[in-house]
Amino acid sequence: MKRLVDVIRRFPLSLIVPTVLLLLVLVIPFLASFITSADPVKIAVRDRLALPSLAHLLGQDEFGRDRLARLLYGGQVSLAVAFASAAIAALVGVLFGLIGAYFRGPFEFVTSRLADIVLCFPPILLALLVVTLFGPGALTLVAVLSILYFPVFARITFSEALRVSALEFVEASRALGTPSHRILLGTILPNISGPLSIQFSLTVAAAITIESGLSFLGLGVVPPAPSWGQMIRGARGFMVQDPLGIFIPCIALTITIFAINLFCDRLRDVLDPKSITKRARLFVAQASKSACEVALDMATVARIDGLRLETLGAKSAPIPLIEDVSIDLREGACTALVGESGSGKSLTSLALMGLLPETIHRAGGQLSLRAKSGELVSLDRADERTMERVRGDEIAMIFQDPMTSLNPVHKVGDQMVEAILAHRPMSRNDARGLALKLLQIVGINEAERRFNGYPHQMSGGMRQRVMIAMALTCEPKLLIADEPTTALDVTIQAEIMDLLQRLRSEYANGLSMLFISHNLAIVSEIADRILVMYSGQIVEDGPARDVLFDPRHPYTKALIASMPSTHEGLHSARGDRLQMIGGAPPLPHARPSGCSFRDRCPVAMPACSAERPQFKSFASEDRRVRCLKAGELAA
Repeated sequence: MKRLVDVIRRFPLSLIVPTVLLLLVLVIPFLASFITSADPVKIAVRDRLALPSLAHLLGQDEFGRDRLARLLYGGQVSLAVAFASAAIAALVGVLFGLIGAYFRGPFEFVTSRLADIVLCFPPILLALLVVTLFGPGALTLVAVLSILYFPVFARITFSEALRVSALEFVEASRALGTPSHRILLGTILPNISGPLSIQFSLTVAAAITIESGLSFLGLGVVPPAPSWGQMIRGARGFMVQDPLGIFIPCIALTITIFAINLFCDRLRDVLDPKSITKRARLFVAQASKSACEVALDMATVARIDGLRLETLGAKSAPIPLIEDVSIDLREGACTALVGESGSGKSLTSLALMGLLPETIHRAGGQLSLRAKSGELVSLDRADERTMERVRGDEIAMIFQDPMTSLNPVHKVGDQMVEAILAHRPMSRNDARGLALKLLQIVGINEAERRFNGYPHQMSGGMRQRVMIAMALTCEPKLLIADEPTTALDVTIQAEIMDLLQRLRSEYANGLSMLFISHNLAIVSEIADRILVMYSGQIVEDGPARDVLFDPRHPYTKALIASMPSTHEGLHSARGDRLQMIGGAPPLPHARPSGCSFRDRCPVAMPACSAERPQFKSFASEDRRVRCLKAGELAA
């Protein structure tokens, strides 16, 4: 009993209604003998086209047969044929697709060509041909529908399995010596179950439709056995006298197909690990309701206060990704957020932009922005329309790889004009002139030619300059630069950093910037303030010079010691020899108790595992450190 209760509690809420509806559709026809005692093939000519009565709840058809009995027993045939044929088609098609995608070579050739041959024939014509040659009947229908639909499953499985086979976790399974059948069934198949479930629902719905169509033509279920298609065929000639006769089987078909599609749609969402659950949406709503206004002084452009981000699995408790992150972004200042990959830097910026993935939700904290008008905007409670106005106009963002940020099928100029017109009421010609001016400002020669070019015709540095120009099209108050130089060589990195510095000094009222990087050497050239992030938490915060030359957290010291730099002061302060940070950052679900850095920390003590360090002010109110030994650490 307890196990049953646990299963019910873990059952996804989004699947409850579709599951109940589908079970009703599937079970009710097979309870026909309990629902009615009428014989579905018994003829009573004197009572033909009789209206509904207590003895015959849905009336009688053109031969006086009980319509409810025929509906229920006909549903048994339609559902059995549809699900049997879809199951066989799915089994054969998935097997062909997996083998073809994983082993390639002749297996791929057989899978592709066999699917092409079957798909050359129009479905209904192929069904008509086979049924005509072999005679009507339920078994013939199952065979022909299985042949008809297995190529679709084979193609979907092949394309999806081909994509998944190239991913690192599959290569890791191969490297461990995992047998091929276990990789196919245990690793690849679960990752492509979403689209296959959708295709299964479409196949069942199509099979029911084709079975009804063939029965309507007299080539499906053999009379006098009941079928929804036969009911429609018989009622067609009496539509005027008895519209109920054709209306009832059509409603049954509609409800059945709707129930199947709804269930498989929701099942796809549950099986997809990247989809959001209803519990996550509930947490988002609760967090939004609990948020309150935060007062910002006029020198603060935006504030992140106590941000907490979580991810939620279908069967697991929420996993914290970001915990208690607070950042003040001051007008005209550059705040740098630094740390290793996976520390949560980009997630923090995406939360501010309202662009978090669906599987990650805000469980706490407040996000506030002072707009150009002086109005205070609560970003954590803003709807999508408000965020569309904020993005690009109030806050702009530059991403790591400009090649993936620019649309490869549109000209650079068209993309810039589109960004301008999204927020500025001006003509296309004026927007074009502004875009050309911005390209010149960011240092792109032959702006006219580049304006009419495509992203692939530019170098990485040029594409990043275009992204900077696009970010500045609407003169935002805050610019978020997420590792803007990572994909560039050293020379181009220096040019981009010089450009950002120049834009900051030339920008009206000063350009506020959130600069995200793992490279303290680059940060030292541009940042006014540095926040060091580790394992989803800010571990040190202070003016850039203080953090760089007097680090008080072991992680900050380790970062500085491991980074090559041409900054003379920084270089001499940490010595000539580069040091490596031992170990790796813990995964979110495996963070240790106490201090998250303790397993990699050279000065860790027993108290570090028992006590969670608080983020406290150190030396002054403008300096904070999350470490029990902050006062003992000197540069």
